[in-house]
Amino acid sequence: MSELKTRIQEDMKTAMRAKDSARLGTIRMLLAAIKQREVDERVELDDAAVLSVIERMIKQRRDARAQFEAGARADLADKEAAEIAVLEPYLPARLGAEELDAEIRGIISELGLAGPQALGKLMPALKARLSGRADMAQVSTRAKALLGGA
Repeated sequence: MSELKTRIQEDMKTAMRAKDSARLGTIRMLLAAIKQREVDERVELDDAAVLSVIERMIKQRRDARAQFEAGARADLADKEAAEIAVLEPYLPARLGAEELDAEIRGIISELGLAGPQALGKLMPALKARLSGRADMAQVSTRAKALLGGA
């Protein structure tokens, strides 16, 4: 069993003991999503796959939060924000702007890419190396800017 999945299960037990129903509900939802993916793919997920499930859930909640804010439903937007706050600590530390630019420049030079047309070759390498450590939408924006200036 992956270390991250074990940590999530321990956090669920802690939330049960503390009678923290909001945190417990979010963690149970996360474990259900992990289990569903394991059943669908007939494998036990490793830490990287568990991280991808967590990232997908956070993205869904951010999108829903934006929709609720646009629809003037602050109560539902707050619920989504609370779920995001429970899920984010499971992600590894995020890269800062300078670190992100340095990583992108390093991969660009490794692959010998130049010009905006190289973005299609750059993004798979960026995703493989930066997934979980940076928001991929932000990575894409920064990569476009750095390739455009290259």
